[in-house]
Amino acid sequence: MDNNSNGGAQLSRVLARKDVLALAFGAMVGWGWIVLTGGFITSAGSLGAILAFVLGGMVIVLVGLTYSELASAMPQVGGEHVYSYRALGHFASFLCTWAIVLGYLSVVAFEAVALPTVVEHLFPGYAVGHLWTLAGWDVKATWVAVGVAGSVVMMAINYVGVRTAALVQKVVTLLILAVGVMFITGALFEGSSASLTPLFNTEEGVLGGITMVLIMVPFLFVGFDVIPQAAEEIDLPFREIGRVLMLSVVLAVFWYAFIVLGTALMLPKAELENSSLAVPDAMGAVFNTPWAANLMVLAGIAGILTSWNAFYVGGSRAIYALAHCGMLPAFLAKLHPRHKTPVNAILLMGALSSLAPLLGRQAMVWLVVAGGLGIVIAYLFVSISFLVLRRKEPELERPFKVSHPRLVGWLAVVLSLGLIGLYLPGSPSALSPIEWGLFAGWMGAGLCLYLWSRRRYGTAYSQRQMRRELEGT
Repeated sequence: MDNNSNGGAQLSRVLARKDVLALAFGAMVGWGWIVLTGGFITSAGSLGAILAFVLGGMVIVLVGLTYSELASAMPQVGGEHVYSYRALGHFASFLCTWAIVLGYLSVVAFEAVALPTVVEHLFPGYAVGHLWTLAGWDVKATWVAVGVAGSVVMMAINYVGVRTAALVQKVVTLLILAVGVMFITGALFEGSSASLTPLFNTEEGVLGGITMVLIMVPFLFVGFDVIPQAAEEIDLPFREIGRVLMLSVVLAVFWYAFIVLGTALMLPKAELENSSLAVPDAMGAVFNTPWAANLMVLAGIAGILTSWNAFYVGGSRAIYALAHCGMLPAFLAKLHPRHKTPVNAILLMGALSSLAPLLGRQAMVWLVVAGGLGIVIAYLFVSISFLVLRRKEPELERPFKVSHPRLVGWLAVVLSLGLIGLYLPGSPSALSPIEWGLFAGWMGAGLCLYLWSRRRYGTAYSQRQMRRELEGT
């Protein structure tokens, strides 16, 4: 029985090395660094915030190493879905992939809210036409219209093919890098070391401040895992897939650390506390002119586009992979006969993204935090899968092979558990009841879809199809 609905269409291997690097790095460098950096510094102190990103980056690097080996060994669409299926079985694979789909959708929804928010900084007062108030936030008609329009444009770009999406990603990522280099270089020459104080925030406790930044690390660094999701569309030697993935993670760690440093050098504590967008304000201080601040806002818009674009790619491929193996309704496994894109999965993500602005800004904060938990759960599943496959299938060809695999694997497992612990009750950064409700509702809805799909399609097709594809590597 074939629940694929592809009509013989296949994903096309068209992504070159620069495409892949721009896809992953652009995904990790979204809008968050523009709007959140000031809060990071006030929460943890300048050095505390940098330390949080370095520590969080070390966790992501270790998890990234497990991804790199698995992606090179099993370069099929779906990434986490493929690895956890082979190592842990049908249901574990669904839980892992459905959890990270929540993370991807939370980012896509966040960008649909971030775009109208940043446009308001460029065109103050454009938001008119009060619709309703949700969680204290006034939702305006023109504000919603900008978010919906952006979502439709990004959906159209991904609909017509991954090659178009990759071209957009490269161009916009180059803009972000150029503006970032201008800012960091200028801050190192023009900034004052006196502005770095306090190095650590002692008001809430040093550990508490660092923890408040650490909980955002999964959300800010999610994106390197887009590479495994699109593995069947990457035209590179399998070993290079792992190398590019690791390079993207390392670049993102340096990016966030230097953005924090540059902002702290330029803005004293009092200015940070009064700034709604600290990084653009710091950029304006570097060059002592308003156009520089606006240029940084434009770089932030570029970050919205790169992150939005990448997670359309990653999320639609994850949904496609689940449907392709009978874990979601089969219509989500349809590929466009000409564009070779998972068309219905893209349309589903576009519809959900277009609804996001209707909920206002505060609801997106809840969704992002709940999505962060989904991301780290998927990291845990992949780390466990890495260890299991090393034990069960030592003969599996691994073009990118991790040194000291047991140490790396167990560290990745322990540190992923540590990240999960940051979301649990008792932690200073524990999820709120609303956020737990969102997470539970998502997982519950997924379980219903999974059980329906399993009754409809069974698991025999899934097992045969997955085995055939994996043996083809």
